[in-house]
Amino acid sequence: MEKVPMLAEGYEKLTADLKALREERPKIVDAIEEARAHGDLSENAEYHAAKERQGQVEAQIADIESKVTRAQIIDPTTLSGDRIVFGATVTLLDDDDRPVRYQIVGQTEADATGGRISYNSPLGKALIGKSLGDEIEVTVPSGDKFYLVEKIEYI
Repeated sequence: MEKVPMLAEGYEKLTADLKALREERPKIVDAIEEARAHGDLSENAEYHAAKERQGQVEAQIADIESKVTRAQIIDPTTLSGDRIVFGATVTLLDDDDRPVRYQIVGQTEADATGGRISYNSPLGKALIGKSLGDEIEVTVPSGDKFYLVEKIEYI
């Protein structure tokens, strides 16, 4: 079974999401029972909506449970080295020598606008294993981008 790397805060968020979804289960069951009481199920929109929501919640619970059980929690402060690995915070210089900063995180924690990119993203894949001074070329939807690794931190 493949491990799912993530930071401690990502793990905590997943477990909180899982708890909230589990707490929603009884409410959905109540909604289904109430809709059943209205009679004919074939044309009962409330019943079908509640059943659909139940299916969505159960699928989300199964997905999150799978990730939580396979979680490999990584603390970047315990890492070091001159190569970029999961958890590293990297400062890059773009084509115009403007610095951009990203932390390499798990898929569930990624937020590019917040400076957190997934290790599975095109840029994340291009960065893993690189060192200070390395040049990186990555193809993204907006075209080819070039970066220079200026700084690697484990914070």
